[in-house]
Amino acid sequence: MDGDGQHDPENIFKLLEHIPKYDMVIGSRTRQNYKSSLHRRTANAIYNMLATYITHRKIIDLTSGFRAIKRDVAKKFVYLLPNTFSYPTTITLAMIKAGYSLKFLPVPVNTRIGKSKIRLWRDGMRFFIIMRKVATLFSPFKVFLPISLASFLAGMIYGSYMIIEHHHFSNMILFLLITAVLVFLLGLIAEEINMLRFERTEE
Repeated sequence: MDGDGQHDPENIFKLLEHIPKYDMVIGSRTRQNYKSSLHRRTANAIYNMLATYITHRKIIDLTSGFRAIKRDVAKKFVYLLPNTFSYPTTITLAMIKAGYSLKFLPVPVNTRIGKSKIRLWRDGMRFFIIMRKVATLFSPFKVFLPISLASFLAGMIYGSYMIIEHHHFSNMILFLLITAVLVFLLGLIAEEINMLRFERTEE
């Protein structure tokens, strides 16, 4: 749990009640029980949407630090965890990707004691990079495939225009189509590496 006073230690027992059934229980914050600045709510909403896209599961509160997890399961993912803000993100997506069960449990949230160390401008780019890394790390094909499709569609549309209107096949058309193929193949390789990494967690 975080040390900013937002969570009451007595609620730990509410999380532990569900541990026999689930491998991890996350104390989720809701709009009704959690008040924060607009930029923090926006950032958390983006995180949750990205995680939902990656996992095909509704993610309610990806960044909550108030959680309980089975010790033997947590030990399998220690090598993946960073020393920065994204450890809750990493452990949540890793467990879902590896097939472990988790539950989001709404819990009361107190007013924060002190000020958050997170700053909009200073940490905005850092969080953007974290989101990209997390997406690439746990579901790489969902990152590479949209890029590949965008490049392919751009090549086809631009190529059709150039051929129909100017009867000319330019180098840019070839570049876009080749980029689409290469990015797609890189996505396949990244997906295979991703699967090998998670097989390691079962050893």
